[in-house]
Amino acid sequence: MTVAWGRKIAASVLSGFLVALLVHVGTVVLSNEAFLLQGAGWAAVLSLSGFFTLASAFAFVLLAVAALFDAFATWWGALITGLVVGVVATTLDAMIYLSVNGQKPDIAFLWNLAGERNLLFVLLVTVLAPTFGRWLYGVIARYDRAAVRGRRVALVRIPATNLSEGIVTNIERTPVDAAKADEQWDAYVAALAANGWDTVEVAAAEALADSAFVEDTAVVLGNRAVMARSGAEQRRGETAGTEAALTELGLRIDRIEEPGTLDGGDVLRVGDTIYVGRSERTNAEGVRQLRVLAAEEGYAVVAVAVRGALHLKSAVTALPDGTVIGHGDHVDPGLFDRYLAVPEPSGAAVLVLAADTVLLAASAPNTAELLADLGYRVVTVDISEFERLEGCVTCLSILVG
Repeated sequence: MTVAWGRKIAASVLSGFLVALLVHVGTVVLSNEAFLLQGAGWAAVLSLSGFFTLASAFAFVLLAVAALFDAFATWWGALITGLVVGVVATTLDAMIYLSVNGQKPDIAFLWNLAGERNLLFVLLVTVLAPTFGRWLYGVIARYDRAAVRGRRVALVRIPATNLSEGIVTNIERTPVDAAKADEQWDAYVAALAANGWDTVEVAAAEALADSAFVEDTAVVLGNRAVMARSGAEQRRGETAGTEAALTELGLRIDRIEEPGTLDGGDVLRVGDTIYVGRSERTNAEGVRQLRVLAAEEGYAVVAVAVRGALHLKSAVTALPDGTVIGHGDHVDPGLFDRYLAVPEPSGAAVLVLAADTVLLAASAPNTAELLADLGYRVVTVDISEFERLEGCVTCLSILVG
């Protein structure tokens, strides 16, 4: 977490300092224009600059602290922060001025002390904090591609010892062989590594049976990660470990907030369109919140009704060329520009490893043949023990980079 926090502190300090500096300069310049027009000398100009130095220092400290605690995460948060900081900074400055000069603080006098110039200072902070300040903070604290530059990173999570207790919703429960599942997970991770992906293990969560299905805990959108909030309450404890790993990689963190629910397995990205499944795990408010966040990254969000499948990506996924593939009638295929039906249910889920390579469950040999005939290199892995818990090849990793 050191790198991420260092970058966050730098972003907070620099954005706070430069906003305060611009506010100071702007207040002095705009106020001095009137001073100079009235015939005041440069001594008066310098005096006014000195008067606002302490207010600017207060603004710097307050803005930096507020930014460090995510006040710049939203524009309205930054707007409110700017307004509050402007009022507090000028008030503290005026009170100290009165105290030093042996005068009793008086609210009316405080605001009349510098007249319209105090209001100008407050206005400039209020405007610059959510605009320049928030932009600069985002530039500095953005996803640090140095953490993954030249790498393709796959987050994975070792199966919990109680994997067999995982949730089953749309299929009959059958016994899970934990030892075999561990072997299959090792082979899955090896397949990722063999195809150019650096695997990073999210901290194990031994008490959380479904924690190996790490995909459901977050959605990666370019420079940011949106932490999910599962519709299955017993799975919500899984997100903390994933968030820590994504923070280490330098991604900006956002969250689906209550009452929204969303599982990463319901999110399918095809080009600049994100399809979100309205499933038992993802509700309308979760879709709405993701739509707002995705729009900031240039994505359009399309909600898709899911019938009889755990997640959207249990029903459909996309090939590298953007063709959506699926099996059965779990979703309306007419929602997609290009749709290809595959012969097996487990063949509906592919994980794109490269422009010409996909990962597919070994339980879908006919689909493997079909995709190979389309010119793709198909890597297959046996994940039968995870399929007993409605898992698929996408569920077991989060791809970053």
